[in-house]
Amino acid sequence: MNEQPGDRPRYTGVLGQAEAIRTGRISALELTEQTLAHIDRVQPRLNAFVTVLAEEALAEARIRDEDQAAGRALGPLHGVPIAIKDEVDVAGVRTTYGGAAVTTPAAADSEIVRRLRAAGAIIVGKTAMPEFGTWPFTESAAHGYTRNPWDLTRSTGGSSGGSAAAVAAGVVAAATGGDGGGSIRIPAACCGLFGLKPQRGRVSTAPNGDLWRALGTLGVLTRSVADSALLYDVISGSVAGDRWHAPAPTIPFSEAAPATPLRIAVSVRSAVPLTRLDPECAGAVRSMADALTELGHHVEEFELDYPDATSAFFPQFLGGIREEADRVDRPDLLERRTRTLAATARVLAPEPVLRWAERHGERVASRVHRVFERYDLVLTPTLPHLPPPVGRLDGAGALHAILRSMPMTAYTAMWNVCGNPAAAIPAGWSDSGLPLSVQLVGRPDGELEILRVAAQLEKARPWAQRWPEEAEVVARIR
Repeated sequence: MNEQPGDRPRYTGVLGQAEAIRTGRISALELTEQTLAHIDRVQPRLNAFVTVLAEEALAEARIRDEDQAAGRALGPLHGVPIAIKDEVDVAGVRTTYGGAAVTTPAAADSEIVRRLRAAGAIIVGKTAMPEFGTWPFTESAAHGYTRNPWDLTRSTGGSSGGSAAAVAAGVVAAATGGDGGGSIRIPAACCGLFGLKPQRGRVSTAPNGDLWRALGTLGVLTRSVADSALLYDVISGSVAGDRWHAPAPTIPFSEAAPATPLRIAVSVRSAVPLTRLDPECAGAVRSMADALTELGHHVEEFELDYPDATSAFFPQFLGGIREEADRVDRPDLLERRTRTLAATARVLAPEPVLRWAERHGERVASRVHRVFERYDLVLTPTLPHLPPPVGRLDGAGALHAILRSMPMTAYTAMWNVCGNPAAAIPAGWSDSGLPLSVQLVGRPDGELEILRVAAQLEKARPWAQRWPEEAEVVARIR
């Protein structure tokens, strides 16, 4: 672990990069060239990308520089390279969902990509994920393992593991993710990033009506809270075809003022029975609870009363996989585990069952949300243990893969069932040098409170100046 490698624009986050381009310290083309060169250097080790859009990104960067030279209005992300998780469409590129079964390029950008481009971002590539985001480990038969920049023998988590690896290594300042059971927060926790799962319906899933029924949301992973706030200002908002819609925030996320004292519950109880909490992960929660107390918040222990959400989660999980598997044009190339789950869904999760599961999720949420009658936020672990070694899916059929995955989602999946915003927040490092993380959960539509408190924690316990060895070495070479 190392201190931030200087003030090079590529290591100053989304806000720093956008400012450097606006003020002429670097051009969009120069920054994009540096980003693509960095991808070339680290890709053999990290395997973070499945598609690199070098020619397209350079052409887009030249247009951005021409716009700036002509005095045209610049978007808030003007010239900033962004990576896209390979579950959303980028025009002219296959949306592989982490597998090999899609051979036809997408005809148009998804809504989230359209909004990023409209704000000036440059799309440099698509990032790795397990097939259909099914597992909390970024491993697939088509693309292999994605490795953690902090320790190449460790997993990035999943399913947004390629995005997390790219951001943690300093390849890009931000990347998109999706979260149907923890898939933004888990890789953020494994890779030392800030990862906010927004409120259900906050970000459009178009051209698809939803992401895993009522479970999933699209979002971003960044190193800093301010970068995420800016990006959510850009990508938030639904369109007519979306099943879920969230009310607009009262103010832009990037203008959230410092938090006034809030009531914060601390709970280390897991929604998954028999989950064992690693002492270092428990210590991270205690440490961040102390930090919140020092910041003036009212913090107290409160063990959440979690109902059994299995019958709300698993039908939607299975149904989401089946619906995505039905979109591919080469179903014969699906992974064996995926075929098993899709076939199971056709029997156990027909449409009436899926609708019942969604309604049951609402009943679960009404019970869980009682905590917010007393508290403004809930602090929990993000993961029960440190990032595991790569290869967690080796030799596992569908059932064993589910059993190996359940501990990783023990603190995250409940909030997908309930739809709440929740964020993974860096909380220091383990004795072995791996990232630690805590989760901050808000009431429905409570992203502003999460962002405010997370920004306070970032200032009190800074994390963005620490970089994996690989990023530091590359920075020194430059």
